[in-house]
Amino acid sequence: MATTDFIAAIELSSSKISSIAGKKNSDGSIQVLAYAREEASQFIHKGVIYNIDKTAQALTSIINKLESQLNNSIAKVYVGIGGQSLRTVANAVSRTLEEEGIISQELIDSICDENLEVPLADMSVLDVAPQEYKIDNTLQADPVGVTGKRITGQFLNIVARATLKKNLEHSFEQAKIEIADLLISPLVLAKAVLTENEMRSGCALVDFGADTTTVSVYKNNILRYLSVLPLGGNSITRDITTLQMEEEDAEKLKLQYGDALYEEEEGAETPATCQTEDGRSIELNVLNNIIGARTEEILANVWNQLQLSGYEDKLFSGVILTGGGSNLKHLEEAFRKQSKMEKVKTARFVHETIHGFSDVLKKNGTQNTLLGLLAAGNENCCLQEIPRPAQTATANSTADMFSNDEELKKQEEAARIAKLQREKEERERKERERKEKERLEKEAKKKKKKDGPSWFEKTFNKLSNEIFSDEDMK
Repeated sequence: MATTDFIAAIELSSSKISSIAGKKNSDGSIQVLAYAREEASQFIHKGVIYNIDKTAQALTSIINKLESQLNNSIAKVYVGIGGQSLRTVANAVSRTLEEEGIISQELIDSICDENLEVPLADMSVLDVAPQEYKIDNTLQADPVGVTGKRITGQFLNIVARATLKKNLEHSFEQAKIEIADLLISPLVLAKAVLTENEMRSGCALVDFGADTTTVSVYKNNILRYLSVLPLGGNSITRDITTLQMEEEDAEKLKLQYGDALYEEEEGAETPATCQTEDGRSIELNVLNNIIGARTEEILANVWNQLQLSGYEDKLFSGVILTGGGSNLKHLEEAFRKQSKMEKVKTARFVHETIHGFSDVLKKNGTQNTLLGLLAAGNENCCLQEIPRPAQTATANSTADMFSNDEELKKQEEAARIAKLQREKEERERKERERKEKERLEKEAKKKKKKDGPSWFEKTFNKLSNEIFSDEDMK
């Protein structure tokens, strides 16, 4: 049976393009109706699209897979946007009033507009996370109606390279897929895995992806800092390939035997080993020395970002780890050792109950962002086609088969009104074009009259007069 009410979402990450369709139930659970994925490592690197043609082909393929499972067409999708260049830039805009007065909504709108005009070289503002407004010497979350003489709006602009959004939009245009809304992936992920208490008391969300690691800091329910590191789980995998193996085999060894804080068993007569696909034996301490070294580097960079945020000592809910890379054994202990922070834990999706594809989607937290995109959507993404009312004609009368169906009558009326509106707009467009053409012709005639005959016309008339003079014609 065809599904006619669902939300569809797509996440473009460095290792894959994932898509999902489902709906949110009244009890807070999520019903997943369809799921599909495509490999993306050949045309997406660190969240940035480098080949629009291949990305468009993958998007078309993935939509076809979803529609096949839904047995219906998809009109639009929610899309997550992330990538290595994503980060936050703080900005402040101040205004001084002539005299103390009440802060109006118009003044706040003006301050917000000025914030968007901040110059950014080769970067564009994707979203703005408003912080507090400082009125005289007092911080206010909602300044409208408060009295004061000087106001400073503090903003956190979420920016990225201009090509990031442009290439993403071009890929969807080429695939002929409408975007319902572009959502900032780290923000969607935070809403999916963090609780209200954690965001209010202060926490850092660290998302270990394939090629990037994203650090988001929250305090008082407000995003305070966001940064993306160009290091991820694949960095560890590529290091393991130095043991003379393919990346696929290295990934398997990492998942099965990887340990961020590996220690040899005391009293062991021979070193513990693991077997590769081709039958070779590799000592676990050799494997995990490689894994531990790269993990330590990534965690050191994460801790450095938390220090740069200025909130490292204000995170009363600690650090929450998520993403595929967070499943590395003893990663929590490794970060405690690196940062000296006690509160470190691994997050799971907030919606505990997921019906359908739960084994795939809840496994290791690799699909938390995708589930977050689904939870953030609020519009039906199904292609709603207005059925044409069928009529049966007789010799003397015309019978309306849907005379008792009020819903279809409403749809018919809406379709008729939409058609009339389109025809009206088309007539107005043609009329504007006609008037514009006439205006241009009149201006051309006036200009020609004002400038007089051209050099060619003057020369031609002179020669004509000489050849066909009055004397010759007598």
